Order: sequence, then structure tokens, then C-alpha cells
Amino acid sequence: MTLRSISQRQRLRTFLPQNNLKIIQEAIKKIPLFLIIAVFFLSVVFSAAYAGDKDNTPNCGDAFVFSSIGDARTLVPILASDAPSSEVAGMIFNGLVKYDEELNIVGDLARSWDIEDGGCTIIFHLRKGVKWHDGAPFTAKDVKFTYEKLIDPEVPTPYSGDFKKVKTFEVLDDHTIKVAYDRPFAPALSTWGMPVMPEHILKGRDLTKTSFSRCPIGTGPYMFKKWQVGSRIDLVSNPDYFEHEPYITRFIYRVIPDSDTMFLELLTKNIDIMAMTPLQYSRLSDTRQFKKNYNKYKLVPSSYSYLGFNLSSPFFSDTRVRQAINHAVDKKEIIDGVLLGLGEELTGPFLPGSWAYDKTVAPVSFEPAKARKLLAEAGWTDKDADGIVEKDGKKFEFTILTNLGNNQRISAAQIIQKRLMEIGIKAHIRVLEWTVFINEFINKKKFDAVLLGWNLSRDPDCYDIWHSSKTGPGEFNFLGYNNPEVDLLIEEGRGTFDIEKRKDAYHRIQRIIYDDAPCLFLYAPNGLAAVNNRFSGIKPSIIGLLYNFIDWYTPKGGELYEL
Repeated sequence: MTLRSISQRQRLRTFLPQNNLKIIQEAIKKIPLFLIIAVFFLSVVFSAAYAGDKDNTPNCGDAFVFSSIGDARTLVPILASDAPSSEVAGMIFNGLVKYDEELNIVGDLARSWDIEDGGCTIIFHLRKGVKWHDGAPFTAKDVKFTYEKLIDPEVPTPYSGDFKKVKTFEVLDDHTIKVAYDRPFAPALSTWGMPVMPEHILKGRDLTKTSFSRCPIGTGPYMFKKWQVGSRIDLVSNPDYFEHEPYITRFIYRVIPDSDTMFLELLTKNIDIMAMTPLQYSRLSDTRQFKKNYNKYKLVPSSYSYLGFNLSSPFFSDTRVRQAINHAVDKKEIIDGVLLGLGEELTGPFLPGSWAYDKTVAPVSFEPAKARKLLAEAGWTDKDADGIVEKDGKKFEFTILTNLGNNQRISAAQIIQKRLMEIGIKAHIRVLEWTVFINEFINKKKFDAVLLGWNLSRDPDCYDIWHSSKTGPGEFNFLGYNNPEVDLLIEEGRGTFDIEKRKDAYHRIQRIIYDDAPCLFLYAPNGLAAVNNRFSGIKPSIIGLLYNFIDWYTPKGGELYEL
């Protein structure tokens, strides 16, 4: 209102003759002060109301088109171990708890909880009136059913370890459950963020074969509509969602296996969000037209990329060989060349910035000469002077697998390939479509080395990835890492609520794993995203962007898609 008043006064001075302006000024002086104040107050109120209705009122409607380089594999949430499956399942299902924007654990399907016995017992009080998407009521029986499936040895879930720590699980009534542990389990509360499944639909079914994996029913903010395999998944808003109906009516998950194509789709407004490459973020989007249509976000790292070795392979069973490869690859070269500096080098399985990360662990030096020496100590030498080291008559020649659509990983693999050749190791690169990569190679452990990334839990407990018991089908320790001391330290770290004791355990774990080099820790990239600026309600946080998606909206008149 103030700016509008100034503008009006400037127009008066510009267009009114001076004598008429003086007459108006004298007349204004004679108006009672209280009347001027009243008129001003009413004009502010009505102007604000009008502006809100017109410009920025939360409005149900429109569609949000999400983009990913890979399709989901399954929408059975406890089997969803890959990022695409987890992203879609996260819109359809709820856990008992979740993280807020400040990384506090808050209620989801649980409205509250009591912690007793020094942290060994949790009593969850569930929300009442929550319904599954088919209208059936959500009850404690659904939580019990999900828990039982998580610990069922016939169910190939990678998340079982956390729930096998439970001593007893009791349903006290339809909306109260009691979970007890033998001893303190630090991640206990956060583990109950695991999505809950409907007993009335899945009881008696084989979760690996059920049609539910392609047509799920949850309690979440969005309901499944259809799935065009390899192309898109369509969700619609849940009008009965217990928080409130999402303002965005449709959520469309599009599969675009190439980041360059995805960027073109963004420019033509065929998608609304994408995880950008450093080049796209820093240079290709630095145009007037892009800035007019999109907002860009630079987020703290929530994942890291690594070159993982199949530790049962004769190439990588010797620690000295893995350490040689660590010395042969210049991680700073990758960060500067591939990430354009938008990332950090890391020295272990935790993210820089995490309280579990030991900043005093120095990165391994880039020393090709030392790498060649370590290879020679392990018996790998170039006996026939052809540039490739060999041992027992076998050349050191292997294949790096990575996934289609992630140009950062492909470029990193090419730099690694070049550096390894300089020390006499010949590496081939094979790029695979995501679901084939996971189902046929990772899950079946048919690889020499893989270039992949880990999106990490907010709690630093690393049992599922690095404990030697987690090498079974569908589990996360597919590299086959086994170190008894690390196993003990992992148990120690998750077995106490004392933050300093946990920190000591994780710092020791970091040093051991970095020295063992079961993988080459490459970089933790910044999250780089672009979102169509027609959406309001976005609040970037350490947890990312989509955590409050039900509160995103398109102001009235700004919708792109009609329903």
C-alpha cells in the first residue's frame, strides 16, 4: 500500500497543474485525522485480501511432473531398496514417525509415543480415523503385520536387521502398540519410519509375486492410479489424508533415462523438477529465460558416490590392490572436472557434516608410484611389457558397471579408467539401464566393480550396508565386506544412547573401512535442483525439498494443467 500511495502521489505531481495541486493539498489538511487513518487502514486490509485471493492463495489443482533417470522396481515398500522405488512409495505410504525440516523425529501414523525403561521400551499411540486408500481403517494390526514381514526370513527385505533387534511386539489395542528391546538400541525410534503395509490386503500373499507391487494401496498423501512400465507412474491426491489433502492434485513420475534429454524436457516445461548436473546448474541454466521460469536450489550433500569392488573377485580380494587403486585415482580431479567443484571429497562411509564423520581422517594421497609399488607387493607386475600388469598368467582387466542416465558417474568412470591404465590396470566401462543393473547384476552379484551412490539415513547407523551378516539376496552389503572389528563397533554404536560413545565407535569404523578400501570413496555431491517457479510453499532444508510436498501449491490462476 505504501508503494502504491507513493506512486499515486508521483503521478499527481507529474500530471496535475501546480495550482490545482495546491488546492488539493489545502483540502486534505482540512480532513479529520481519524478519518484519514480509518481510510488508510481499510485500504490496507482490502488490498491485502485482494492480493491474496488473486496471487498467492493455496489452491487445490494442477499437476506436478517429477523426473527420474530410472523406473521403480517394486512398490512393496519393505522391498523398495532403490531410489526410484523409494521415492514413489514415499508418496503412497506412511511410517509411524518421520523427520521434520530440522531433522527432529516427529509423528506420522503415530500421534505420540512414550519411551520407558531407559529407552528399551517404546509405546506408540497411533492416530485414529486414518484410512487406507480403499477405505479400510488403519489399526495397530497393520503395524504388527508389517513388523512380522520385516523379520520373516522368507521375505528378501534389506531392512530386517533393525527389526530383529525387537524383543517383543505387543498390540495393546487398536491404536496402541508396545515395542521392547533387550538392550538400548540407538536408532530404535527412527527405524519406525519404515512404511506400514495393509494387513487386510497382503495377509497370506508372497510379497515378491503379489500384484500389489504394481498397484499398491497405502495411507499416504497420494493414491496410485496407473503405471506405464519404463515410462511413467501416475498418482492422485488423497482427499482423506489425515494431515490435509495435498494442494497439488496429481503427481506424475516420469522416467527419462538421460539427463540431457531431461534438461530439454525441463526447458520446454514438460517436467517440473529435475536433479541437475553441475554443468546444467552452473552454466546451461544461467539464462534470462531459465531464471524467468525456474528456481534453482543448492542443497547440502545427502549422498555419496563410490567405486565398489566385488570382494570375492580374485582382482580385489587383496587389500593392497584396493589401496593401490585408491592412490591411483585423483578424487580432486573428479570433483573439479565432473562436479565443477560442487561437491566434497570424503574419507569413509559417513557424510561430511555428520556428527559421525571424523574430519581428522586425511584423504589418501594421489601417488601413482605408490600405487604401482602396492600392486607389485600383491604380485601384480607387467612381465611382458605390454602395459598391463598380470599375476599367475592372468591380466588385470575388469569391467566397471554403472547406470544409464547418470552422466556424472559415467564421466567419473572414464577418469578412473584413464588413471588405472597409467598403473597397468585395464578397466572397461559398461552402462546399463537401471532396473536391469539392479535386478540382473547387483542383486545377483554379477560384477567386478560398480560405480554407484548411497543415499544415507539421517542416523549414522551403518549396519545394513557394512555388517557382515547383511550379504544375503536383496541386502545392501552386496560388496561382501567382512571385518569382525567393524561388526563389533557397529553393534557398539547402535547399542548405546551415549552420543560420545557412538561418535567414538563411528570414528573408528570410518578409519578401518577407509583403510580396508572395500570401495573407493569418491565424492559427496551437492544436491542441485530446479523447480518450476509456478509452485509456492517450497521451503528448502537440510532434509531436502520434497519433505513438505503436501503444502506446495500453485496460486490461483497459475495452473499449467487442467484436471
